[in-house]
Amino acid sequence: MALIDEHPDRASLEAAGARMLALLERLWPIHRSLAGPGFRDTLTILGSSLDGFAMSQAASGSRVLDWVVPDEWHLRSAFIEAPDGRRLCDVADNTLHVVGYSTAVDARLSLAELQRHLYSLPDQPDAIPYVTSYYERKWGFCLSHRQRESLAEGTYRARIDATHVAGSLDWGQLVLPGRSADEILFSTYCCHPAMANNELSGPVLAVALAEWLATRPDRRFTYRFVFVPEMIGSAAVLEAHREHLRDRGRAAFNLTCVGDERAWSFLPSRLGDSYADRIARHVLRHAVGRYESYAWRDRGSDESMYCAPGIDIPMVSIMRSKYGTYPEYHTSLDVPGRVVTARGLAESLCVHRTLVEALEHDCTPRALVLGEPQLGRRGLYPQTSIKGSTAPVKDMLDLISHADGRTSLLDIADRCDRPLWAFLPHLDALVAAGVLER
Repeated sequence: MALIDEHPDRASLEAAGARMLALLERLWPIHRSLAGPGFRDTLTILGSSLDGFAMSQAASGSRVLDWVVPDEWHLRSAFIEAPDGRRLCDVADNTLHVVGYSTAVDARLSLAELQRHLYSLPDQPDAIPYVTSYYERKWGFCLSHRQRESLAEGTYRARIDATHVAGSLDWGQLVLPGRSADEILFSTYCCHPAMANNELSGPVLAVALAEWLATRPDRRFTYRFVFVPEMIGSAAVLEAHREHLRDRGRAAFNLTCVGDERAWSFLPSRLGDSYADRIARHVLRHAVGRYESYAWRDRGSDESMYCAPGIDIPMVSIMRSKYGTYPEYHTSLDVPGRVVTARGLAESLCVHRTLVEALEHDCTPRALVLGEPQLGRRGLYPQTSIKGSTAPVKDMLDLISHADGRTSLLDIADRCDRPLWAFLPHLDALVAAGVLER
């Protein structure tokens, strides 16, 4: 992939990739879940570099769309003590060892009794699975299948020191105003513990993209970034803002699984032909080339909430390896370095910056002259006509030929099978010459 190597801003993209990876590694040890101190700590760190970042809450027990906000989960410690006194499945070693939202327990059990509370992956014997039970009170531990098979008969102690307390479900938001009140939404989630690509790559990309956008002196659109617990957090955002987002939203994107170097993937909106779908496919086709294109039935994240009937906010995802398709997904193997890299993050930032540039510059050109304009007297066309002399201005001529005041620049680019950004220098020159207007 030469995406970074050939980019004129290569050095700053590489530096941004290193910063994203460092932020990811800083967030890695925090025990996150849907609601509780770990999630709030994560939001505090994510928002520390974003001027204007704010946190909102929905109280435990309140309704957000069709969902009920759960109590917070406060986990202090969890482990299994083997018959010989050794500690197993200690969350101090790996936060995935305990089933998310487990109830408190301090019990002595036989191996057969303990097995009913254990989770492992026979087909991935060295991986610890990620297991949660948010809405049914139960307890359990996760371990590698190899370790599970090595457990000897005897009496085990299972101890989880945790409480469920009334509090709040938290989410973070940053709004960067533009000339237009029309909005571009970027949503990402940060509730999973100890997973790099599936979890933390999205939030760190969102921070880097927001930092870059904040430096743009003249934004056309207003940009809204939200950092939520998956699914129920997007329901909370929609409970608070759905009318505004539906009325003012121009396009919406889910940021997840953007940190590896293996593949590029695209997940469409429910309708599949929204503006977000079209411009995302356009950017992938021309900036990346080959990518895996999935269908709406392959969804599995917050797009299900935003695109739901009655909400109808078309949301798409530009990903690297899609969730559920790579072997480390939802296991202890999804770690920085092995899956997520600084280069993978930097390439995703590059593609999403290209996406923003395309959004910012898309317009509807309209010709201001009748007939084919005489470009030569405006210094925009070769004065000597020889074989091949029109090739350098082919994009300019195609742009003029489609500038009917009804066809967008994105549509023109798609008709000509050219990247939108290839037309931008010509558009500027033609506008300056009085041939076209935006």
